[in-house]
Amino acid sequence: MAYVYILKSHRSGSYYVGSTSDMERRLREHQNGEGYTTRKFLPFSLILAHEYDTIQDARQVEHKIKKMKRKDYIDKIVKDGCIKFKLRRPDQKSN
Repeated sequence: MAYVYILKSHRSGSYYVGSTSDMERRLREHQNGEGYTTRKFLPFSLILAHEYDTIQDARQVEHKIKKMKRKDYIDKIVKDGCIKFKLRRPDQKSN
């Protein structure tokens, strides 16, 4: 299993979106300040974690969310409690 997760900074209210195949390890790394990007925004709370079959699927969704670059869009994902993206499979044609 793999996950896309959203963290929220207690200090700044900003979000961090990531993906991992080991949720416990990754959260521990964030809380210990091991992530360069998140270190300055400690402490964090895990706001949402969505499970995927493969790390490739999770990374694809993470990339789509980060590409949006809008806090209000992430607010909506958090409010809805789920991530609604269609995954693109290599065998699918693009329209």
